[in-house]
Amino acid sequence: MSPKTDRPQPQLESQQKGPRISVSDPSIKELIHSARSQAKHPKTIFVWVLPMLSAMLLWASFTPLDWGALGWVALVPLVLLVRNPQRMRKMYFSLYFAGLVNGLMMFQWMRLGDVSMYSAWIAWSILMGFYFPVFVSVSRVAVHRFRIPFVVTVPVVWVGLEYLRAYLITGCSWYYLGHTQYRWLEIIQISDLVGAYGVSFLLGVATAASVALLPATVFRKLKLTQELEANSASILYPGTFKKWGIAFSTLAVFGFVLGYGIVRRNQAEFQPGPRVALIQGNFASSVKHDPGQQGAIFNMHRRLTGFSVRYQPDLIVWPETMYPYSLVNIDEKVSDKQIAEFTNGDPQQIKEFAKEVVSSLVDRSREAGADMIIGINSQTIVGEGVSRFNSALFVKPDFGIQNRYDKMHRVPFGEYLPLKETMPWLSSFSPYTGENDLSAGKEAVVFKSKKWRFAPVVCFEDTVPHLVRGIANSYRKATNDGSKIDCFVNLTNDGWFQNSSEQDQHLITAAFRCVETRTPMVRAVNTGVSAFIDGDGAIVSPEHFIDEEGRTHTFVDPKTGRWRKSLNAALVHTVPLDHRRSLYVEWGDWFAGSCLWFVVGVIGIHWLPRKTIRKVR
Repeated sequence: MSPKTDRPQPQLESQQKGPRISVSDPSIKELIHSARSQAKHPKTIFVWVLPMLSAMLLWASFTPLDWGALGWVALVPLVLLVRNPQRMRKMYFSLYFAGLVNGLMMFQWMRLGDVSMYSAWIAWSILMGFYFPVFVSVSRVAVHRFRIPFVVTVPVVWVGLEYLRAYLITGCSWYYLGHTQYRWLEIIQISDLVGAYGVSFLLGVATAASVALLPATVFRKLKLTQELEANSASILYPGTFKKWGIAFSTLAVFGFVLGYGIVRRNQAEFQPGPRVALIQGNFASSVKHDPGQQGAIFNMHRRLTGFSVRYQPDLIVWPETMYPYSLVNIDEKVSDKQIAEFTNGDPQQIKEFAKEVVSSLVDRSREAGADMIIGINSQTIVGEGVSRFNSALFVKPDFGIQNRYDKMHRVPFGEYLPLKETMPWLSSFSPYTGENDLSAGKEAVVFKSKKWRFAPVVCFEDTVPHLVRGIANSYRKATNDGSKIDCFVNLTNDGWFQNSSEQDQHLITAAFRCVETRTPMVRAVNTGVSAFIDGDGAIVSPEHFIDEEGRTHTFVDPKTGRWRKSLNAALVHTVPLDHRRSLYVEWGDWFAGSCLWFVVGVIGIHWLPRKTIRKVR
């Protein structure tokens, strides 16, 4: 007798009852495919919750809430999706949606400039929406296909994409993860080696380590995984030795960054430099373009300059374009007929106006008894036509106009209209019509005031890491002794975004340029926040803060705990000079660039061959 068993015994074909079912039946194939898809791509509400949670945490890490401590955990929900061995249904759609929401929240201040800027705000947010899905997708490929260590992949991919943002569509180096730590000065000192990208890398390492050490049961409780492939076991279930390795390496990285920051700060021997007065008007950009308000703008800046003179500044700075009359330079070879043709104006009146502006600028410097750097619109008339610039003008009381810097990094849709001839409809994204495009300056300029060297940067140029680093490095190479710039001078008009988080975030972003170059910066900003920043990236309280009535105040409002802005004021302070060297200035973006090449390599190796195979087939 054969042993009893519960397993059904096979039957002969002649004994089988009922219709035969073929495995090639389309309905059976669809059923099997559906079952496999559901097992491979499980459904869970957390596929929506996790990306949105990261979007909210990132937004709260920056201004206006400015809860920087959240920067250490903001990416955790996203990184959970990277570690999870299974791709959930609609995961990349939810990631894009969360990225879009994050972009809309972060850059909501863009809409304040003009009604037409709503479309630019939405368009930029649509582009930023790809950040989350690209980060997760590339990281998952590197971790699950190429077996690259999880704790390495996450920070490298995040930093590589931040570096890409610095150049994409002329660049936007705002809201880097590392910017959330601007208050923790010891942590951000690593920026003089690898830029602010190094701080983002540190937070990425900490995030990846915390997720890597989570027990696998977390993924099952969140219904992120239903089955486990053999090649993913080491990722979801790291052994004890591997866990200790992750914890030790993370602490080592953190210890190095913190130790380096402590040492570098102790090496600082700030020396008293020039006494600088920053003039901060409070005028909306719409008022600035009103000819009837030019006199009020001029008189307010002159009044505030008068209040600052009592403290005997060596240099006085007016913000971007806050001198309300344009500087006109006419080439000697240009005829009156050409002037009339280019400007649609009377040549003699234009020449007389140009002389009056120059005379007035010199009078302002003599009246103050100090050198001045003034933000002004300038025009150069040559045989080919008229070129217009956003400029910083250097004026000395005894010698008149000494030099001029023309802004090199223009803001698209704000200072020029890209592709205006082929796609004129792009003007709907900006209040700027593009009829009078601003030209880009050709090179950096250094203003020499007494024994100090000042490098002007205009508007958002102080947010561009490679631009500011390039200015510092070009001057270092141009000098025989390798000496450095003493101070950066930022002239900005944030009147487009008055009373918004943009003003605070602009200042925070600029602070990292000071650490990267080990050079202090002074910022004269229409509507604020005007400020003094030392070579450690510390935003220091000025010695004197005077309002339009001549009353003194503290730099930080004791009622709100925020920097004072959106008021007419003059700030006076002695700039602390920093003589430390910066390897970031000398070596550049080798670190962040390597991270981007890693991202490109992962994408190229994973996707390009597959496309080639499909074409061959």
